[in-house]
Amino acid sequence: MRPSRRAPDELRPVTLERGVVKYAEGSCLVKFGDTHVLVTATLEDRLPPWLKGQGRGWVTAEYGMLPRATSERTRREASAGKQSGR
Repeated sequence: MRPSRRAPDELRPVTLERGVVKYAEGSCLVKFGDTHVLVTATLEDRLPPWLKGQGRGWVTAEYGMLPRATSERTRREASAGKQSGR
């Protein structure tokens, strides 16, 4: 028996709380039992060069993205290959 008394085939309770990050265009706090995941969505008006002029969009995901704590998205320093020492 699990410490939570949940049966082996029983799903954890799942909740979704939308609009939790002030500056992100979209955000959601997903809770699966004791596991909490903050998800943010950012809209940017740019495309990869090979996709320009085709009338199509682009969706990408980053595990290491900062959670949109400011009005403009801040990229992680490690993704740019340098650390600022902050």
